[in-house]
Parts: sequence; structure tokens; C-alpha cells
Amino acid sequence: MAKVGLFVTCIVNTMRPEIGFASLKLLEQAGFEAEVPRDQTCCGQPNMNGGDKAGAKDLALRLAKLYAPYDYVVVPSGSCAGTIRTHYPDFFDESDAEGERVRALAAKTWELTSFLTDVAGMKEVEARFDGALAYHDSCAGLRELKVKQQPRTLLKSVEGLELKDLPDAEVCCGFGGLFCVKYPDVSGEMVRKKLADIEGTEARAVAMGDAGCMLNIEGALARKGSDIKVWHVAEVLAGLAK
Repeated sequence: MAKVGLFVTCIVNTMRPEIGFASLKLLEQAGFEAEVPRDQTCCGQPNMNGGDKAGAKDLALRLAKLYAPYDYVVVPSGSCAGTIRTHYPDFFDESDAEGERVRALAAKTWELTSFLTDVAGMKEVEARFDGALAYHDSCAGLRELKVKQQPRTLLKSVEGLELKDLPDAEVCCGFGGLFCVKYPDVSGEMVRKKLADIEGTEARAVAMGDAGCMLNIEGALARKGSDIKVWHVAEVLAGLAK
């Protein structure tokens, strides 16, 4: 049986651990032995975005060593998976011996819904969600990893769920990692537009595949006093969203 190392990400670990439990449940349902290495840390995306290439390289090497025993690395985050899979190899020259381990890590790293559908061949889940649910495409997963149809395929199999696509679904919510810190006014306007699109679907909840987007959209909805729920796609697919 192939071994999967789940990289839970910083935000999931500190803010929404239920996403990690949901991811483990889905991986086990797909027939994989899944583990969460205790010593995992940040993927280095904040370092990379902030210009600290040396710090990002150190974290890349650390994760390459930590996840060496696993056949696959699965991440419930398009942005963190995108950092590992598409950006890590650029940190090292082709002739760099250390870079070989990092490139091996990048090659076996997958975003959760992409892994479940494209690798495990999963087409349906055993879960229920009553009512309409809108889906937001997170930027990194969509653009760096081509995650688009995979979550929708699985969501359409959830009993009782009416899937609603957002207008301008591929437009950023305004989080963008450090972007929301550097440009708060622009970020705030972007999330206000995203909220209007979500509300326009009349769905009772919205799901997505990145916890950063969740924090941004959920916070904006809370400040507005909205009762629309925000879920990670893994929580919906694992039957944890009510």
C-alpha cells in the first residue's frame, strides 16, 4: 500500500485543524495509509513572497528530508501545494545535489482533490450536505496546479448538495498571502466584490480549497453579519459540514 504524507499547512494546524482530520478521512477512504509527520513546519511561501529566498530554501530542504519516506505528499491547500510543486525546483540549479531531493519532493506533491481524482481515481464520496453550496476557485490551485474540475466532480457526488458556481469564479478573493497586508484597501474591495457574488447565488454556504481564502472570506462575512457558512472542500467531502 502506498504511503501518503499529509502536509496540513500552518493555517490548518493553527486555525482549522478539522480540515486536516477531514483530509485524513478522505485519504483513508481512497485506500491509502496516511500520516502527518510531527516535525512538519511552514512550506516557506511567506519567505518566498517576502524576498527571503535563503529561508525558503532551508524550509524546502527540511521538508524534502522529512517527506522522503512517503510515496506521495498531499496538501489541502492550492497555495502551499503550488509552492512545493512549482516553485521549489526553481530554488536550486540543475547541478545542485541538494536540489535533487527537493525536485523529488515536488514531483510527488499533490493538492488534495487533484490527488483524490487524478491519482486515486475517486469519482464520488459518501457524504451529505443539505442545500445549495457555492464554490470559489482559489488562485494558486487554479493557476499553478490546474485544479478546477476535480473538486466539482467530487462535490457533485455529495448527497443533497446543489452546487452553485460563482460569477467571476476565477477572480481572486483578495487574500493573496502578503498581498492583503501590503495592500489592505485593494484587498478589502476585492473581497467585498467576492461577497456580493457569493450572496447572489443564494447559497447557504461557500466552499473552497485554500484556508487562506477561507480566513479572508469568512472574516468579511462575519464583519457583515452574514449567516453564510464557509467550509473547506475537504470538510464537505468528508461529511463534516452541516
